[in-house]
Amino acid sequence: MRAVRAARYAGLIAALLPALWAQTANVNDLFATARKQIETSDFRVTGHLVAIDAAGARVSYPITIKTHWFSGVLREFIDLGQPPSTHADLREHILLEMVSGGSHTIQIAHPGETSAHIVPFEKWSAHPLGPGFDYEDFLEQQYFWPGQTSEGQAKFGARNCDVIKSTPGPADRTHYAQVKTWIDPSIGFPVYAEKTAKETGAVKEFTSYGVRQEEGHRFAHQIEVTTRGQQGSTLLILDRGSAKAKLTVADFSPAALTHF
Repeated sequence: MRAVRAARYAGLIAALLPALWAQTANVNDLFATARKQIETSDFRVTGHLVAIDAAGARVSYPITIKTHWFSGVLREFIDLGQPPSTHADLREHILLEMVSGGSHTIQIAHPGETSAHIVPFEKWSAHPLGPGFDYEDFLEQQYFWPGQTSEGQAKFGARNCDVIKSTPGPADRTHYAQVKTWIDPSIGFPVYAEKTAKETGAVKEFTSYGVRQEEGHRFAHQIEVTTRGQQGSTLLILDRGSAKAKLTVADFSPAALTHF
């Protein structure tokens, strides 16, 4: 799922004045490329979503994700396939729309249905995609929230990262109180994020592995989601795709949503 530029202090100044660094870093620059990647999206990727329960049992869903930015509207179509290990039909088509200004919608359709239905906001934080991913995790709307604060630099593994805390505005529909993002400026990509739930205070951790660049865009080969203090996780494994898929409105139409 982003090149980042941040002001840096060297040597003793950086060691003694981290708070000053956080206040003066240009968060607009830090997120500029992340927003640009979203606003130029035209990609199709395929892979697997793997839900791992507390006992280590796995359920693997084939998944295809199509994403395109249409003049102020991001549309994302998720085709969740049938796990080979189950007999019940668990296929789903999910259409997410992120509109400038916070008016986002999520629709879902199942095999046999003639029309999709809108997912109520109170169910956005359900866990239909394993124990980790919520529906709204695919929107990545934190990059567009009005509250953006640099929290300086921090190590994530061997990476030196810029850390940004994002908070939603009153009009933003989200179940998260804040999101902290660790961005590696050497590759311009968010390698780790912590999302804090409003109601429970639970912290979900998103870790990206195998970041690579294709056709001018960077992608993570695998994203792991865990909830702090809980066992189990969800893996989003992206095997192949195209950053220039030449998608059209028809790829996100009501007919496409109900066609299995």
